[in-house]
Amino acid sequence: MSGVVTHIGFADESHWNKGRYRSLGLVTLPLNCLEFMESEVRRLLSESQVREFKWKKLTGAKERFAAEKLCKFAVEKACAGSFRVDVLVWDIEDSRHNIAGRDDIANLGRMYYHLLRNVLRARWPNDALWRLCPDEHTTQDWGTLQEHLEHISAGVEVEHSLFTGGQFRIRLRREFGIEEIQPVSSAAHPLIQLADLFAGLAVFSRDKFDDYKGWLQAASRQASLFSEGDTSANPSRSSRERFAVLKKFNELCKERKLGVSLKSKSGLWTPNPEKPINFWIYEPQHPEDKAPRKEGR
Repeated sequence: MSGVVTHIGFADESHWNKGRYRSLGLVTLPLNCLEFMESEVRRLLSESQVREFKWKKLTGAKERFAAEKLCKFAVEKACAGSFRVDVLVWDIEDSRHNIAGRDDIANLGRMYYHLLRNVLRARWPNDALWRLCPDEHTTQDWGTLQEHLEHISAGVEVEHSLFTGGQFRIRLRREFGIEEIQPVSSAAHPLIQLADLFAGLAVFSRDKFDDYKGWLQAASRQASLFSEGDTSANPSRSSRERFAVLKKFNELCKERKLGVSLKSKSGLWTPNPEKPINFWIYEPQHPEDKAPRKEGR
């Protein structure tokens, strides 16, 4: 028998099948906060004249202003205990992922599992009942998630028993409190856009960390000289706009003592996962922790 949903989560992924770093973003909150939070995000986007925020479209000042407003909003609401942002990042060059025939779609399912397990029960009340709303354009087919995870061998970190016996939905409810999974439109649900922002920012902070440091140094030199100087070696316009968002977000986190680090791991990382804005770098759990391979490998 289904219970009454008390909490809701919005999930989106970034670069799940390209580039060195991949990520999943999850925004979670009590259901009774949803209407206010969505209306606030819509207002901020409207002020910025952005109909729908997408990280990949952050190439100019208009989108940068919107992203900075969303970062400020997220930091304030997270500090107030209204919601959480959790982003799981994985590196395809680590020992788990750097294997022949890696199945990125099946691996995405594993990463969803890790993220859900570490947020829904560990960071919210144990009796919370969840509606999970992934972006409707997600690559993850929720109907086949069970199939992907049934093949995990005993002894691997993911609990084999959780996904066996054809009881996936019942077990989802029991293990995580997920009452329903309802893919939704990013345009209609602005908290998906927040998940997209932070998933994109997490990957960008790692991919471009050295370039970001160079941009910061160049900006400080230019400020001291009151001159633009030689711009021939400057990063692209879209990178500069994104650097500005990363800088602003980092400053906001420092101001509010959120414990989000940028320098120590050459990318966004939260040492204490209990913090309400948590960037988590997946690390292989043991030598046998390997990404799934495509059939026949």
